Amino acid sequence: MANLNEIQRPSDAKEFTPEGATVPFYEYQSNNGRIIEFDTSRCGPPEPMVNAMIALKFIDKDRSVLMINHKKPMGLLDKIGQNYDIDQSVMDDGRVRLLFSYKEGESEKADLNDASCGG
Repeated sequence: MANLNEIQRPSDAKEFTPEGATVPFYEYQSNNGRIIEFDTSRCGPPEPMVNAMIALKFIDKDRSVLMINHKKPMGLLDKIGQNYDIDQSVMDDGRVRLLFSYKEGESEKADLNDASCGG
């Protein structure tokens, strides 16, 4: 798993917007694999959950998801936290970074179709 503190989006990251997403996504190479990054720190519910559920569909053994949010997304973590390895840190401005990585035998079990906000 990539070290969360070492991950920085490069200027040549590929920007894309998956169907249903409300914020831009970025894909780039880090030291330990591919990263899909998105920032919902300026979004209100249910946008962080909706975008996270879309992003988590990209996770595999070589690709992780980096979510930047205004706070720890408890509803999301309650829903799928057991299905991924999750590293988190608080940024200098108070936003939260969460790195979701593939968890053998568990990531496949995540229900990514229910994007309702429970928290």
